[in-house]
Amino acid sequence: MAAAAAAAAAWLWSGLWNERFWFPANVSWADLEREDPGTGAVYPRPRHVLAAFPVAVGLFALRQLFERFIARPCAALLNIQKCEPRRAQPNAILEKVFTSITKCPDARRLEGLSKQLDWDVRKIQRWFRHRRNQDKPSTHVKFCESMWRLTFYFSIFTYGLRILWLSPWFWDTRQCWYNYPFQPLSSSLYYYYIVELAFYWSLMFSQFIDVQRKDFLIMFIHHLSAIILLSFSYMNNMVRVGSLVLLIHDASDGILEVAKLTNYAKYQRVCDATFVLFCVVFIVTRLGIYPFWLLNTTLFESKEIIGPYPSWWLFNGLLLILQVLNVIWSYFIIRIAYKALARGKVSKDERSDVESSSEEEDVTSSNRKGVLSSSSNDTSRINGHITSGQWAEEE
Repeated sequence: MAAAAAAAAAWLWSGLWNERFWFPANVSWADLEREDPGTGAVYPRPRHVLAAFPVAVGLFALRQLFERFIARPCAALLNIQKCEPRRAQPNAILEKVFTSITKCPDARRLEGLSKQLDWDVRKIQRWFRHRRNQDKPSTHVKFCESMWRLTFYFSIFTYGLRILWLSPWFWDTRQCWYNYPFQPLSSSLYYYYIVELAFYWSLMFSQFIDVQRKDFLIMFIHHLSAIILLSFSYMNNMVRVGSLVLLIHDASDGILEVAKLTNYAKYQRVCDATFVLFCVVFIVTRLGIYPFWLLNTTLFESKEIIGPYPSWWLFNGLLLILQVLNVIWSYFIIRIAYKALARGKVSKDERSDVESSSEEEDVTSSNRKGVLSSSSNDTSRINGHITSGQWAEEE
């Protein structure tokens, strides 16, 4: 039995690294193990992606230091206090209902609990409201997270733009395929790719430590998909076109984080203007540049120059799925912006903000809604995005 299992595992392993799947005809893994005879540069190798793990740990540690020594003092300067929501008083019966049955009981269940506990219905509603708020991140926490992400997105986008601006394939996408896969990997492009991959691994780590959001599973799948796409494109040396995909999808991330930060700091007009700018950049890059520039080269120019082979089909399939997601996210962004324009203002993201403690506060809060909170369902749907990182809040 053990021998059969070992043989099956060996067969699967050999099939996974089958050269006919990964590369065009007459190309082998051994060909990519040698240095380029002209420049001495190396080609991407599968084991390189392992370097992302220690870098991810380093990024996670850097985030903790950044939030503690830079983001928190900035929050204090903007008068964003670190305050905890009011905790619900201990009650075993209500806690069991909350954890096992529902976090938002209907009228019938509220009446039953009222009779069982001899509590007023309004008091029970307040208990559930306070209990829900215990699991939500404060504005202070969200501000620190957004400030870290803004710093990373701005830095990595600036770095990527600088190295790609000087690259021939940035101006002529056909250069992504000439002499493929024998395209030497520069150190700057290697660092760009590995740091991006490490960032997604760090997000995978932090999801299990941070305050849990409603869309935990969605964002987990999103980060995992990004990791798979990045690793796959690196191992078969589609790094040139992959770097362009990263740059295009990074373009709007930092702008969204600026909108969030100004929203948390209550600079409403700046938030409104920044969100409009984000919408424009997001739609131009995701529905314009990405399909008409990048998908054009991966689907048509590459087919003309190197021809299709198994991993070519898989790579393009993943990129097409990404485009479908871009269309869906763009729809919800436009929908949120339209609802905000109908109200005439932009406001907060109500998915994570602490709920009002009374019905009167709920009514007041509902009159202040705008773009970033126009629909709890909509903002949940546009919460993450693949490959570039997560554009919206993971809350």
